[in-house]
Amino acid sequence: MAIPQSGILALGTSAHAYLEFDRVPGTTDADLVTAAATLGATVKTTGAASLVVGIRPELWRAVAPGSAPDGVHGFDDPVAGPDGFTMPATQHDVALWAAAGDRSVVFDTAAHAVSALGHVAVLADETIGWSHHHDRDLTGFEDGTENPPAATAPGVVTRPEGASGAGGSVWLLQRWEHEASDWFALKQEAQEAVIGRTKPDSVELDPKPADAHAARTDQDTYGHIFRRNTAYGTTGSHGTMFVGFCAEQGPLATMLDAMAGKDGPRDALTRYTRPLTGAYYVVPPADALARLAPADADA
Repeated sequence: MAIPQSGILALGTSAHAYLEFDRVPGTTDADLVTAAATLGATVKTTGAASLVVGIRPELWRAVAPGSAPDGVHGFDDPVAGPDGFTMPATQHDVALWAAAGDRSVVFDTAAHAVSALGHVAVLADETIGWSHHHDRDLTGFEDGTENPPAATAPGVVTRPEGASGAGGSVWLLQRWEHEASDWFALKQEAQEAVIGRTKPDSVELDPKPADAHAARTDQDTYGHIFRRNTAYGTTGSHGTMFVGFCAEQGPLATMLDAMAGKDGPRDALTRYTRPLTGAYYVVPPADALARLAPADADA
């Protein structure tokens, strides 16, 4: 039985770092994936850190075809809506998500990762995040309201036994920058219409506007995912790291299409926050990473 990477559902962490890497020219697929797998298979738990390792889908398929989900592809083309709104494609080769209850532990984990991969990959993007008031994003609203309960979350994020890439997940990673001055110029009632939920207690509006964020990302309509979003940035420039996991790519891609307005009105929230990055990664099972790591890697 395949063993999922535990960091996907390592809830309760408050400090986060997201690192994306591109291969060093001349590095082979096997060398790059083996280095990332070795890092993922040998991360120490004594510092209470978790590390999620994601590999560009085409790269993982080339090196470990037996562990690759069918049909999953990189974020190779922008998602463009009919009015010109666009989510950029900034696909990289490897992504790491380090999380812990302490910023120092995350820093040490991330610094070690950059050093360990230095011979095969260059750090292309780094974002530091944190859990804002436990479950709020920087708009002030609760985030992840529609997440499945802990008992059923593994079935949402993990590919089932018998499926291609069993035990793995599909990871969508995006950085969204908030237009804070425009957002906070809105009265609370107007903000709630944009989100489609009440601000204090996250109760869904009934009826909710057709362009509300809750309507354009409704999981009963577009498919169920598990969100692990965090806040990032400074007072002058900040936003949300969208961290979404699913057993299939379809619900994630369909949700982005809906937000861009491909099947109806554009998501009202996209008028107050803009996407800066976008990438898909396969999160291989932990045992698949371990099989690729050298036998003496944890010595």
